[in-house]
Amino acid sequence: MNDPQSTTPSRTGLILVISAPSGGGKSSLCQRLLNWSPNIVYSVSCTTRAPRGGEQNGRDYFFLSTEEFEKKIAAGEFLEHANYNNHYYGTPRRFVEEQLAAGRDVLLDIEVQGAMQTAQYVREGTFAHPDALVMVFMMPPSLELLETRLRRRGTDSEEAIRKRLALAQQEMAYWPKYDYAIVSGRLDDDFEQGKAIVIAEKCRTMRAVKDGKPWQQKELSF
Repeated sequence: MNDPQSTTPSRTGLILVISAPSGGGKSSLCQRLLNWSPNIVYSVSCTTRAPRGGEQNGRDYFFLSTEEFEKKIAAGEFLEHANYNNHYYGTPRRFVEEQLAAGRDVLLDIEVQGAMQTAQYVREGTFAHPDALVMVFMMPPSLELLETRLRRRGTDSEEAIRKRLALAQQEMAYWPKYDYAIVSGRLDDDFEQGKAIVIAEKCRTMRAVKDGKPWQQKELSF
């Protein structure tokens, strides 16, 4: 007879939201966290913007037409969605729910609008796991350094860079609404701080108690 404990996850996963202004370092941190922990899965967002060099449908984004995206909004298929820089972006809700139920941690690389929507929906709405959300904001050391990073990428026009910097100033004002803030510097330092946040959240007592008893360390998989 099968042991039910062998097929039932010992805990619900986390929703790890990481936000930053464009060029703020969130993509690098997300990739390092994914490489570090096999229990963290990446939530591929939907977008109406065109693919950039090397991006693949289903790996980097699900690229949709505006009509397709708006149909999904009407059907309630997004955990969050936002219009950012004149394009829609959204997180498929079903994928997140399925991964959490399986005990996996879901990583969301999303901007401020989407993060605020996610917080409202998860923590204040009817979401099944209101305590699953962990929100991290990556703060650039300065706008001057952020501008240098954007120019180094070589993917945006001068007008686009100016728009991104103006938007970055607005986004940076939201950092107190997040659970954690990382002042982005060296990639290794950013990763160590991100990893420490994940470990700390998994060790919180509300996640480490099952049926009134502490879980075993092996159940708190990283």
